[in-house]
Amino acid sequence: MNRDYAEHMADDRCPGAFRLHEAADGLLARVRLPGGMLTPAQVHTLAEVARNHSNGVLELTSRANIQLRGIPDADAADAVVEQLTTAGLLPSRTHERVRNILASPLSGVMGGFVDVRPWVTRFDELLCSQPELAALSGRFLVGFDDGRGDIAGLDADITAMAFDETTVALLVGGSDTGIRVPVDDVVPLVLEAALAFAAVRTGEWRVNDLPERGREITASLSVAPTHGAEDVYVPERTVPPVGWFASDDGGVALGAATRLGRIDVRLAEFLAAIEQPVVVTPWRTLVVTGLDEWRAEQVVRVLAPMGLIFDADSPWVSVSACTGRPGCGRAVADVHADVTQAVTEDSLPVQGRQHWVGCERQCGTPAGEVHVVTATTSGYRTART
Repeated sequence: MNRDYAEHMADDRCPGAFRLHEAADGLLARVRLPGGMLTPAQVHTLAEVARNHSNGVLELTSRANIQLRGIPDADAADAVVEQLTTAGLLPSRTHERVRNILASPLSGVMGGFVDVRPWVTRFDELLCSQPELAALSGRFLVGFDDGRGDIAGLDADITAMAFDETTVALLVGGSDTGIRVPVDDVVPLVLEAALAFAAVRTGEWRVNDLPERGREITASLSVAPTHGAEDVYVPERTVPPVGWFASDDGGVALGAATRLGRIDVRLAEFLAAIEQPVVVTPWRTLVVTGLDEWRAEQVVRVLAPMGLIFDADSPWVSVSACTGRPGCGRAVADVHADVTQAVTEDSLPVQGRQHWVGCERQCGTPAGEVHVVTATTSGYRTART
């Protein structure tokens, strides 16, 4: 066996695919998806892995990644790694856990100033080529925003946000640095900022954990600020892309939510059978791109009864949850069952965005303003972040 899932770093236990987390329901693997981007073949592989080696469910995360739960033993874990590697989902063993890269899900499909997808691919390649970046924590996060502001508000450590069609603004720790560069220079700048964080950190996981909350990074970059921070507009909240979207090339993209970000194997296999790219979003939703109108209608007709939600007004779009019982030994409630009952009975404790959790750790709480509904031994309590 070449596994080391039993050996966790003392200061950072974020799971990956090479180092698994021992949960109450078995081993858990987290598969990083830079930009949330998946080919149809990769969706098929994930479905196959879930069917054969886990609990049969793909879990979408708030960082646009996928989790596999209930992996029974080390032999199954090795089989998971082998299949994911063959599918191109694990290009680097050393940097696998630090490939946390968000991107505007509709970039290159509709709207936005630029298509940031090539930035994601190039940055991922450069990230994996830098030995010093392998030591970053599994929580370090990079974002590429095409100008619509959907990613800029998601608490990334370093964000490149298109300012217009030719210029990109750099945000560090969620704050605008005033640095602007041409679009051709954005990936090298983001890499420089990541390397600067690696050089100044003394064990900190995130930029905002630094003594000067990232100003150390800005001061060390080769590009100086030229603008005021007020120039960049970041929305307080981004609405997940759910519904029917006319793409810039005349086609259709479909945004879909799921119940608590869970996709069973059968649904995943049908997604793969569409044979079009799939994007996992940071809101635990999906976008299927490259469709024409007729095919989009067929996808909705077939996959809506199987669990995909194409209605942006559905309460499931605004509700998320941690694993809860029985998957987590710390949880004091079966959170998923309780949420489902509340949605079914139209008895949610609050309206709008809310995240239900089974204990005080509040795992998976999304960035931004959200009502956190926490299970206690005497019921649930609600507080706003």
